[in-house]
Amino acid sequence: MAERTGKYTLSFPSKPTIAGSAAVVGKKEGEGPLGKEFDKIYTDSTAGECSWEKAESAIQREAIIRALAKSDTAASQVDAVIAGDLLNQCIGTTFGLREMNIPFTGVYGACSTMALSLLMGSVMVDGGAADTCVCATSSHFCSAERQFRYPLEYGGQRPPAAQWTVTGAGAAVLKKAKGKVRITKGIIGRIQDLGVRDTNNMGAAMAPAACATITDFLNDTSTCPEDYDMILTGDLGSVGSKLLRELMVKESGVDISSVHRDCGVMIFDPSKQDVNAGGSGCGCSGAVVCSYIMRLLREGEIKSVLFVGTGALMSPTSSKQGESIPGIAHGVLLSVD
Repeated sequence: MAERTGKYTLSFPSKPTIAGSAAVVGKKEGEGPLGKEFDKIYTDSTAGECSWEKAESAIQREAIIRALAKSDTAASQVDAVIAGDLLNQCIGTTFGLREMNIPFTGVYGACSTMALSLLMGSVMVDGGAADTCVCATSSHFCSAERQFRYPLEYGGQRPPAAQWTVTGAGAAVLKKAKGKVRITKGIIGRIQDLGVRDTNNMGAAMAPAACATITDFLNDTSTCPEDYDMILTGDLGSVGSKLLRELMVKESGVDISSVHRDCGVMIFDPSKQDVNAGGSGCGCSGAVVCSYIMRLLREGEIKSVLFVGTGALMSPTSSKQGESIPGIAHGVLLSVD
């Protein structure tokens, strides 16, 4: 059963195993630097469906089915799916899973949902509530634009700090049985809000939460950045990543620049793809972690990754009412046993 380490961090004595993972993305993501890492690339933004929302459901379902196959697990063996997305009431996930007949727990952490689902799955597996969990998330550029910003037909120009919502999904199968890549620790983030109101600058809104969670984790575990091969943030993009590194030095005197990477920076090539500050969305970190990062861990190229998913806890309603954008960051420690 999970044990408290320090004030905020949880340790998982059983070290739940990531038995298999998969990532499915859209055409633009497949053309990026990590294109060869993904399990499937859809060249059609609708994935053969009649709407972008249904396409997102199909993409997430495809990622889950592939992760189950790669872990040699039948759907009937899964005790719970822990998943979510960016859409109202998490309809991308709900309608994607409704025919799979698996117990389902919906979670919402905005773009931090992949880290949150892995964290909650680890709590369940380590505590004995489940032997097998599937943790997943998804996002879709077109469905997110329609919900959070403007209709695509509007053709609004994006400012430099804006990020491109990733069309993609990631899924991981967690098991109690021993395996190579395991989740040894996790941390539930604290909401941070420094008053950012610009919905085109998600990186600035989320960076303080990433700083708080990373600092809390390092303090709780009495470790330093150099103890990890990588401190990976979810989707701060180039603007948020720079702010995070500055905040870490200013607030806690810790320099993470030598080991810090960001999924939003990694998934696109800004010199060739028009993505401004990089990628964002639940599917951003979901796709990167469940493909490229997991491969590096399984092949032994890296052995320890502190994955901190970042999310902006806003909605169209809160933005229209003049509210600021609270940020959240949840973390899990991925280790090679």
